[in-house]
Amino acid sequence: MKGLYIHIPFCLSKCSYCSFYSFAASEAMKDEYLSSLLLHIDDWGKKEKFFFDSVYFGGGTPSVFGGERLFKVLSKLKESFFLSPDCEITVEVNPSSASEELFSFFKKGGVNRISMGVQSAVTKERKTIGRNSDCEQVKAALSLCKKFGIENTSLDLMLGLPFQTKESLEKSLDFIIASKTKHVSAYMLKLEEGTPLFEKQNLLPLPDEDEVCDMYLRVCEKLKENGFEHYEISNFALPGFQSRHNNKYWLCEEYLGLGPSAHSFLGGKRFFYKNDIGSFIKNEPPISDGSGGDEEEFSMLALRLSKGLVFDEFENRFKKKYPEEKRKKAEELQKYGLLKIDEKKITLTEKGFLLSNSVIAELC
Repeated sequence: MKGLYIHIPFCLSKCSYCSFYSFAASEAMKDEYLSSLLLHIDDWGKKEKFFFDSVYFGGGTPSVFGGERLFKVLSKLKESFFLSPDCEITVEVNPSSASEELFSFFKKGGVNRISMGVQSAVTKERKTIGRNSDCEQVKAALSLCKKFGIENTSLDLMLGLPFQTKESLEKSLDFIIASKTKHVSAYMLKLEEGTPLFEKQNLLPLPDEDEVCDMYLRVCEKLKENGFEHYEISNFALPGFQSRHNNKYWLCEEYLGLGPSAHSFLGGKRFFYKNDIGSFIKNEPPISDGSGGDEEEFSMLALRLSKGLVFDEFENRFKKKYPEEKRKKAEELQKYGLLKIDEKKITLTEKGFLLSNSVIAELC
């Protein structure tokens, strides 16, 4: 089955590090976008009877779109497509926009997974990057998850934030573990050109590269000590709680993306909608992004996973043996502790994950 991504490009305010397509919007603009989104869903439903076992509402901040609008989208999805009985339905939620009303619509619509951006449990670090919610609001949002029967929760953690230290990271890790969340995404801060944080980076106390690497390794260690599986470079889950939707990206499986900036991979082809809500509302067609899923891309994505590049899976997909020269290259890299290779697969070590771009480029 395929995955479905729906982009909700609205936020209360934009975080200083964020480069995603998002902005603050009026209620009228949200209503106009809802109408357009429902029409797009209807159009795609007429083209093909899609079967989805994961739906992911990302953004932006989908929760500021409002529970009633999200419920209408989910209802339309069930009319136009087939959603499996165990479909994983994720909504990204800003803790400050969580409410009883929002979660009542989630329950009514079948939402069963919530992803929240904690980023840090230290107020100073959060405020510096424009996160307005505090830890008490995160706790309140998690209580709502429990109250409305949503056990599957994911929290985001960021590494390399201004003012962040190994000691403050420990506080954030303690908070996340105490929350009883089932999934953690731990990302290193990337200073994207055009963002406010990029412009003032020289004025902020940012940890250096070695410190950030040590932070990453500490996250890996502590989450493992608390029962989390490190299943992808930046993702950790308790057994049975890996993100089904995100795994589709890494396993080179098919998915449809709807909304401005949303990408799709169907029938070996990649395409995307412009970063422009106006063109989406006008029903302009998506833009071709060439073919996808070739040997190189499959290998690159597989190496992001802790299970690694499994030779049988490569051979079944491409009807050929994994190239001998690449096996030899992997054997060379193994000497530096960056990966492991045996007769079945190639897997990156945690040291290799830290240098993943370089290691994967060497192999692919």
